[in-house]
Amino acid sequence: MTSQSTPNTPTPDQIRRAPKVLLHDHLDGGLRPGTIVELARDAGYTGLPESDPDKLGVWFAEAADSGSLEMYLETFSHTVAVMQTRDALIRVARECAEDLAEDGVVYAEVRYAPEQHLDGGLSLEEVVEAVNEGFRQGELLARESGRRIRVGALLTAMRHAARSLEIAELANRYRDLGVVGFDIAGAEAGFPPTRHLDAFEYLKRENNHFTIHAGEAFGLPSIWQALQWCGADRLGHGVRIIDDIQVKEDGSVELGRLASYVRDKRIPLELCPSSNLQTGAADSYAEHPIGLLRRLHFRATVNTDNRLMSHTSMSQEFEHLVEVFGYSLDDMQWFSVNAMKSAFIPFDERLAMINDVIKPGYAELKSEWLFRQTASTSGSAAEEG
Repeated sequence: MTSQSTPNTPTPDQIRRAPKVLLHDHLDGGLRPGTIVELARDAGYTGLPESDPDKLGVWFAEAADSGSLEMYLETFSHTVAVMQTRDALIRVARECAEDLAEDGVVYAEVRYAPEQHLDGGLSLEEVVEAVNEGFRQGELLARESGRRIRVGALLTAMRHAARSLEIAELANRYRDLGVVGFDIAGAEAGFPPTRHLDAFEYLKRENNHFTIHAGEAFGLPSIWQALQWCGADRLGHGVRIIDDIQVKEDGSVELGRLASYVRDKRIPLELCPSSNLQTGAADSYAEHPIGLLRRLHFRATVNTDNRLMSHTSMSQEFEHLVEVFGYSLDDMQWFSVNAMKSAFIPFDERLAMINDVIKPGYAELKSEWLFRQTASTSGSAAEEG
């Protein structure tokens, strides 16, 4: 599947234009620095470490680059602080959709915690409706500029709080109005997913979808609980499944029972390479488990997690992977189809996105080398004549 040949090795421009699918992106982790500065001024928030947008962007990336998930999560206090009004939420969601579309993302599931946006007097319902309105505005603006994107919301409950059932019920009420599923997030250590069993049991009874942050900062027990106790449809990160895979000296690979289960059941892994480097889940892109997991045909997907904190985009994530693993356009298509198969929208809509958007998009990119080669050959022939 992986090819090092020139025709199929994507250029940065092709990577940006390629139709990409994003399943793990936090709304409060993807704000534009300039928007943060303006919203802080409007709200009278004086806690920002920098007032210049460029310097603020650098500060977020450096502050998050600590090797600690707990330190990484602290950066969100500033973004959440400026997302406490209806207008602010609409703007942030609108710009999120526009930015993703500009980067070639055709389908995205963006998550946020409604309970974190109540300080300005909004209700949970008003938060959800504001974000949904912003996403719809962003989709429309992207379409008007010649790009297409569909954005679904994932409502997140904080694992250290006690509102997960309430947020799950909220997700269920808005499931046909722009919300596609549920998630729990926050520091894993000390806050196992089994603390929220009532929320997961409720969602299963309602035939609703949910993913769980598991296997990022904490290891195999977190993944096991998320799957076998809670029944997660997907694993948010799940990168620590590598701890149940043994690579022997002769290069052969042996999977433990949990890793075998994850692969055999085709459980999607929402892998976020740049974020994992920042939180210490991997030491480098070349050593990131995504290389082995892709080779072993796990249901691996590529994601951004927090574009502001990791100073990244979907295109940049793929650029890193192309550089260190030699991935081709075929590999990019494989990751994108994996993600689309794993999305929380109806099957027929997923299939249409794969067959009518993703595959044709990659086929067009893969054909471009032929026209470049023909032009080059024609030019050489003309010179010889």
